[in-house]
Amino acid sequence: MQAVLFDCSGTLFQIGTYADRIRAAMAEPVDEVAMDVTLSGLEAGLSDPDVIEAQRGRDVSSKAHRHAFTTWYASVPELAPVADVLDEQLQAPEHWVPYAGHRVHTGPTDSERHGSGVVSDVGWDLRATFAHHGLDHYFSSWVHSYEHDTEKPDPLLFQHACRELGVAPEETLMVGDHPAKDGGAAGAGLRSYVLPGRATPGSRRGLDAVLRLADRV
Repeated sequence: MQAVLFDCSGTLFQIGTYADRIRAAMAEPVDEVAMDVTLSGLEAGLSDPDVIEAQRGRDVSSKAHRHAFTTWYASVPELAPVADVLDEQLQAPEHWVPYAGHRVHTGPTDSERHGSGVVSDVGWDLRATFAHHGLDHYFSSWVHSYEHDTEKPDPLLFQHACRELGVAPEETLMVGDHPAKDGGAAGAGLRSYVLPGRATPGSRRGLDAVLRLADRV
């Protein structure tokens, strides 16, 4: 492999817990009982027809992304007044937590024969978040879905990243956590490595396998 591409959310970073973010957004303290009710409301909101509809194509533009999340947050009466604040938190670097140890795991960029890039379905530029955590220098290509009016697994995004890195798709590995979206890189001619399940913020994500895999395939 000559290059490795990484998804962001759920792969390299995870957003802080909703409980922490809600407490930061609310003007008044939220006790555990009230928090449980609020979190249950968020879970239930995912089944709301208006919320479901708002998620369609949410990462093709900044406007669509904002609409998707504020609609979901506002589906919970207690959160409606702070829906905009919760959405703004998504773009705030301090609310994102890198998975443990991935200064080592993203190390392909330290090798002369590897390049690294980010390919993410997102509504804003991620570079500020990576820079905040001292990780931006590991990557030399940034492909944000909202800048291309499309979402993964559209081959356009993966192919654009390969062109920016100057490598062929068949020489590139895509690493992510979503089988359909990140695994879809195979449709663009890349190899793909899909991480299992979800991991809590700050935990190890299993990215240590990436270097070994890149050296073998």
